This record gives sequence, C-alpha cells and structure tokens, in this order.
Amino acid sequence: MNKKTNTLLFIIGATLFNIIVTVLCFLVMLVLYSKFLYFIFPENAWGLPVMFFISIVASFFIYRWVIKLLIKKVAMEKYFDPIFGQSRKP
Repeated sequence: MNKKTNTLLFIIGATLFNIIVTVLCFLVMLVLYSKFLYFIFPENAWGLPVMFFISIVASFFIYRWVIKLLIKKVAMEKYFDPIFGQSRKP
C-alpha cells in the first residue's frame, strides 16, 4: 500500500474510533445517570443533552491522548501522506 492509501485508511479508522468512543462514553454516562442521578432528579430534561455534551468532550480528550501515543510510537511521516499538502521549507 502507498502513503495515500494508508492516510485514507487512517482517517477512516480514526473517525470510526472516535464515533465508537463517543457512543461508549454516552452509554457510560447513561448508566451512571440511571444508577445515581435519576433518583435525585427524576423529572429533569437536562440529563440527556448534558450527557451527550460530556461524552463528546470526553471522547475528544481520549482521541487526543490516543493520537499523541500513536505519534510517539509510529513515525507518521514514513507511512502517511500529509493531509494538507507539503509544508514550505525556507
């Protein structure tokens, strides 16, 4: 496989990973809400939107952490093509 194919597969895989992490974070928040907070605030409409927002923020931080770990482990320039073009060198 060439660099462009690797880059495309990486983008697709990273997107799927981010979606899965968001859904898992939302499900964890839903379980925690149903176990603990639902009995305290049974008729509040703020639960689902707040849980959704928190799951998006949590997935963002988890995604950044995984990408930083991947960058440390793998030489990205060797396997992937630049997404936004070559940087200009003086």
